[in-house]
Amino acid sequence: MEPLSFDIEISDVFDLKEHEDLAAYAPFHISVAATALYQGEERIWFSTDATGKPAMNLTADHAHELLEYLEAMQARGVMVCAWNGLGFDLRWIGRQAGDPALAARIALRSFDPMFQFFNRTGFPVALAKVAAAMGIAQEKLMDGAEAPKRWRAGRHREVMDYCLGDCQMTNLVVRAIQKAGELRWVTTRGTVRSEPLPRLLPVEAVLREPGPDQSWMDRPLPKTKFYDWVREALPGALD
Repeated sequence: MEPLSFDIEISDVFDLKEHEDLAAYAPFHISVAATALYQGEERIWFSTDATGKPAMNLTADHAHELLEYLEAMQARGVMVCAWNGLGFDLRWIGRQAGDPALAARIALRSFDPMFQFFNRTGFPVALAKVAAAMGIAQEKLMDGAEAPKRWRAGRHREVMDYCLGDCQMTNLVVRAIQKAGELRWVTTRGTVRSEPLPRLLPVEAVLREPGPDQSWMDRPLPKTKFYDWVREALPGALD
């Protein structure tokens, strides 16, 4: 299956403190999104204001159009991917589109290597740390916290390029994991570690697997935090 990665940027500005839960600042609003088919079509998704300039946020119609596109690509057999797409991107696209049920159905069929990694190790990992360890030359164009500030400042092209770049990087990481049969990442100490991932699985398959051993952690992140919104959007689907 060929990967198609997607990513969103938000327009909400805040300073996340160490160990602070991102959810404290929710709900989030999407300024721009991007999709990139590996070695294929790339698209930027945004809305415009009355002057024709990029609007602060995607309209509900445009957010729903993005969901419909992702659903159609899944129906074609494309491997729709995102880094933490289950816990973040699809949740907020669904809210912006006013259709969390559609977003949840897409989420269950999507591939989220970060969530699969978390389910084995008990902790999340950043895309850039994985890309560096997997030998991928492409780098992130900015810190994620800068994106909403630059969007609000009218530096729209920079944010669009950054969002699309993350899609391209995710595609490269997915292919690298598939080739290596493992996920490598750079730790906080600067060393490289690896976790076997012989096969990337759709989210619905990962949800059926046992959760990680987090007995050694002081502040474990519960697995349910990634998919509680899916359970609310699709009652009974995860029973």
